Amino acid sequence: MPEMLKFSIIVPVYNRPDEIDELLGSLTAQTDKGFEVLIVEDGSTAPCGDVCAKYEGLLDLHYLAKPNSGRSDTRNFGMKHASGDYFLIFDSDVTLPEQYIATVRKYLGEEYVDCFGGPDGACEDFSSMQKAISYSMTSFMTTGGIRGGTKNVKKFTPRSFNMGISRACFEKVGGYKNMIGEDIDLSFRIKEAGFETRLFPDAYVYHKRRVDLRKFYRQVNTFGRGRILLNKLHPGSLKLVHLLPTAFALGNLLLVLLALVFRSAWWLLPIGFYIICIFAESLIKNKSLDVAFKSIAAAYVQLFGYGFGFISELLTHKASKATQEELYR
Repeated sequence: MPEMLKFSIIVPVYNRPDEIDELLGSLTAQTDKGFEVLIVEDGSTAPCGDVCAKYEGLLDLHYLAKPNSGRSDTRNFGMKHASGDYFLIFDSDVTLPEQYIATVRKYLGEEYVDCFGGPDGACEDFSSMQKAISYSMTSFMTTGGIRGGTKNVKKFTPRSFNMGISRACFEKVGGYKNMIGEDIDLSFRIKEAGFETRLFPDAYVYHKRRVDLRKFYRQVNTFGRGRILLNKLHPGSLKLVHLLPTAFALGNLLLVLLALVFRSAWWLLPIGFYIICIFAESLIKNKSLDVAFKSIAAAYVQLFGYGFGFISELLTHKASKATQEELYR
């Protein structure tokens, strides 16, 4: 590792000036100032240039604007214009704790790796629904720990809401593709090229997903469809944990059907037990009855959305015929 890495933070943005304001505000509070920031506007109709202008002199900030071409191309564009040795990729809806850069530099200094990922979580000022969705995306009971809760840090698959890539790694693998699951695809290609990926457990971000349950369903439904496409591109990448949401959704429907056919509520006991477990775990983590109740809804939306997306892609192959922008927007 170079003696003093210079980090280039790359953030694609599309019509999210308020999010960029919050993210840049968190970057000014970093205890380690050894980074530049590239905000790349992807053809927004609500640009964030005025927001970025507020931080001139406070950050080594570069505001770049380009025609709309999707977030993958926008991230690649940012990395091509960056001057750093190591690229840190974030979504626009995250904020960073003040020790984030220092934590990443510490990890890389102790055991260098060309690609890493970090977990996400909820901040105290999040709304109850944002906390519930954050719980559903990070709990072992819903995702199996694959988004940062895993103990096997050397087999972690980084995701682009919180991801780091060395310049040498980017130049060899060629960056992101215009597809759903683009960050997981990139992580797979990085490993196939001989680079190592790893989880940095303490390099977390606050992920302020600005979605309601309807939008959340659409998002996770797309994730489920993307998993089939990823297995086509990287055979063998589909694991048992990726099948569980589909099994959960179908199993719940079967139990409800059996309860109706046999007119017995006993068939619903497994569902009731799972709901109680979700409620109890969220209550312990979030210390809020409101968040705990909403976590039940968020967990079911996530598992049914992902499960049905998985089944839909098996039958229609829609994801392989569309760009990420057509599927996400």
